[in-house]
Amino acid sequence: MADSDGPLAGRVMFITGGSRGIGLAIAKRAAQEGAAIAIAAKTAEPNPKLPGTIFSAAKEIEAIGAKALPLICDIRDAEQVAQAVQRTVDTFGGIDICVNNASAISLTPTLDTTMKRYDLMNDVNVRGTFVTSRACLPHLMASRFTPHILNLSPPLSVQAKWFAPHVAYSLSKFGMSFCVLGMAEEFRGKVAVNALWPKTTIATAAVNMLGGEALMRVSRTPEIVGDAAFMIVTKDLSFTGNFCIDEEVLISSGIAKEALAAYAMIPGGELAPDFFID
Repeated sequence: MADSDGPLAGRVMFITGGSRGIGLAIAKRAAQEGAAIAIAAKTAEPNPKLPGTIFSAAKEIEAIGAKALPLICDIRDAEQVAQAVQRTVDTFGGIDICVNNASAISLTPTLDTTMKRYDLMNDVNVRGTFVTSRACLPHLMASRFTPHILNLSPPLSVQAKWFAPHVAYSLSKFGMSFCVLGMAEEFRGKVAVNALWPKTTIATAAVNMLGGEALMRVSRTPEIVGDAAFMIVTKDLSFTGNFCIDEEVLISSGIAKEALAAYAMIPGGELAPDFFID
């Protein structure tokens, strides 16, 4: 049940790609703490290969007792993003939190990466993040709360091992992280801008597609990322420019490391590290 007196009461979250997986977990956790949620994503019709739509996600949020606004939006289209942001402001009165979660993935080496796939990843991941942040920023700076941008992207690293296996994908994800680096400084004192990345693989449709049941079994549930995201967006403006890891956020917030076992798909089982994590 949504907490009308929770730490996010009165706040509005605009999240991309929130119809399933990590995005939905972040949205539902914020909704439980009192936030209204605008879900901007492409999935309006059920897909047999991918669970969830913006409408089913909105129903799950409303079942918690929170307000939800499903928005059909392709974040590659700046005009669609602008319209989705304006509809959110018209409906809820503003935007206080922007979560750039939408992502495209193809772990292919250079010669196996078509330019269509390259463009998709870079248009969704880095360009989409920039477009969405840019559209939300005027409203974030007008927030009566502490405004936040949170990108689901990895800690910055220029080690060749993170690029060589899949140059195009890595460029797109680290591009999101460079947005954090630059915008955190550009909007210091006005908007907190941070990144969040999972320590382990997360049991989502994307991970199932990449590694099947074997990888799902050594993953954590999306709720760990939702809980970590909640803790980040409740911090003050001085917490900005950080590249956070989900389990480190929880431990630093006072959660015992042993308690993290509850997030594992198989409690106590082996866990696979996520990409870009040493």
